[in-house]
Amino acid sequence: MSDELADCVASARALVAELVEEGVEGFEKWSDDRVAAMVAPPLTDDAATPHSRQPAAAEAPLASPQTVAPVAAAAGATSPARTVTLEQVREELGECTRCRLCEGRDKIVFGDGNPDAALMFIGEGPGQDEDRSGLPFVGRAGELLTRMIEGGLKIPRSDVYICNIVKCRPPKNRDPRPDEVSACQPFLDGQIDAVQPKAIVTLGRPATSLLLGRDVSITRMRGTWQSYRGIPVMPTFHPAYVLRQYTTENRRSVWEDLKAALARSQQ
Repeated sequence: MSDELADCVASARALVAELVEEGVEGFEKWSDDRVAAMVAPPLTDDAATPHSRQPAAAEAPLASPQTVAPVAAAAGATSPARTVTLEQVREELGECTRCRLCEGRDKIVFGDGNPDAALMFIGEGPGQDEDRSGLPFVGRAGELLTRMIEGGLKIPRSDVYICNIVKCRPPKNRDPRPDEVSACQPFLDGQIDAVQPKAIVTLGRPATSLLLGRDVSITRMRGTWQSYRGIPVMPTFHPAYVLRQYTTENRRSVWEDLKAALARSQQ
């Protein structure tokens, strides 16, 4: 069996195992218009150099974030002085019912890690294991992320801070919808203000799109330095994607992105 075919088989097996573990029973059917809207422009030659290429000038916005909680009032165009703690952000979030995701959740998944972390990871949303435990990235994708951090970067997972753009599990692990993202963004901004990381790693398209303020293609954007409110941002693939597409190229790409992010956080 060729290496390419072996990678495809491994990716298929990982995807099936992930879907079974996450309790996925079906998939939402998208309209042709919605599918067309999500198709990214083709990759061009001048956008192919990691850590240097620039995003496309015009891409559709993911959402129009609105400040809906007092905790985000201090948020400015750049990272402000620390004016809030994680405990205050969590208290303001409360037993949130600000969007429909509250209807199917078991637990709110707020965040986990060092409140003074230099490096912050932001993912998409909780899965089934996270919904049960109340902690982010504890399923198979979380195990891979932990191995990346501890085995690859050689730092304890407890030294970084990990959270998601939405704090409740979307049904059947679908992408968070714009209104759900908008309802949670003040609390994500509050977490960023409280932790004040020196670098942020966004895991996957939804998290990257939110911080950049427009819908992006993660395959085009990963490996390029961006900025959110004055903080350097390194977009990379979500660990769940790496499990599904478990190729040498994808693993190497994420490894290079994480090394760059760690180096920036230590400056």
